[in-house]
Amino acid sequence: MMTPKRLVKASASLLILLFAAGLLIGGLGIYYITYLEVNNLSTQVSHLQSQVSGFTGFQNATTQNITILQNGTSLANIYQSVFNSVVLLQGDTSTGTVQGSGFVYNFEGQNVVLTNYHVVQGTTGLSVTFSDGNGYSATVLGKDPYSDLAVVSVNNAPASELKPVTIVSSSSLNVGETVIAIGNPYGLVGSLTTGAVSALGRTITEDTAGGFAIANIIQTSTPINPGNSGGPLLNAVGNVIGITTAIVSNSQGLGFAIPSNTILREISALVTSGSYHGHSYLGVTGEDMDYTTAQQTGANVTYGWKIATVVSGGPSDGKLNVGDIVIALNNQTIRNNDDLASYLEERTLPGDSLVLTVVRGSSQMPITVVLGERPASSGS
Repeated sequence: MMTPKRLVKASASLLILLFAAGLLIGGLGIYYITYLEVNNLSTQVSHLQSQVSGFTGFQNATTQNITILQNGTSLANIYQSVFNSVVLLQGDTSTGTVQGSGFVYNFEGQNVVLTNYHVVQGTTGLSVTFSDGNGYSATVLGKDPYSDLAVVSVNNAPASELKPVTIVSSSSLNVGETVIAIGNPYGLVGSLTTGAVSALGRTITEDTAGGFAIANIIQTSTPINPGNSGGPLLNAVGNVIGITTAIVSNSQGLGFAIPSNTILREISALVTSGSYHGHSYLGVTGEDMDYTTAQQTGANVTYGWKIATVVSGGPSDGKLNVGDIVIALNNQTIRNNDDLASYLEERTLPGDSLVLTVVRGSSQMPITVVLGERPASSGS
């Protein structure tokens, strides 16, 4: 028979054993729960690492693409692929020798040189010199003073000299895109400059255009100097999106180029008939509206194009009045002369009916005008 003393010792041992077992079971439970949590956290960490890895890979790819577009190797490759297509044009005029740039283009199997009209205007003894130094006499095939475009045929040049470029549409061009010019500024043959598209849809006026605006012009920060005129303006992959044409005297980083859409629209007529007759004509002159003008004249609009004169017998005679403010063409808002001239050039042809929204006094009204064709330029 167990004595009370031994019974107490046995009970204590049992309690200690039960306590130890409880600790063990509790520890195992906590371990199991902790294991599950750690495993879950590990899974989440792995998932996050996979996502981060994906993000990192995307960033690396983006950085690599930017590097490819901007580093010197890319520009060097573009230059190597195009500079043999760029030529030097020289000719004599009544006032001396002129020179400019041009580039080779293949139109329906015929290799020609594209350049500015003002480069070849009134020249005799016109010649084209290629990048290898070989020069040949040249003949003007077609010209359009209103767009400052000319097409030149190179006489007796072997086919190996004529390396045409690719011209693409300028419709998708955006402000801020990188552009590249190659030409012969100051006779420095084959010079490359780079910049960005700084504006689209500009208009410029040149003496050769008889006072008419040359419309839908590309404005660029790419340095353009005398002798660059007629050279190609390229996009970031080396395709032609314009022809460099003009600079503003004493300006820094302000040049202009005729868009490739104008070239593509006119090239067939210039090559086959020697001229282009697709410039629409309203038969009016005007000026841009602004806040100050509106305040001074009592107009109720601060944008648009205010009619200054109406040509007698022209398309708008009897329809538009001096003082009318054109604020839309075919329901497209017209803010200024840039908008008006670019719309006419890009979207209309002589003979089209055009609906003008006009503010006349305190009234707004639609007026339909059948467009004419611009009178022949003195340079045609």
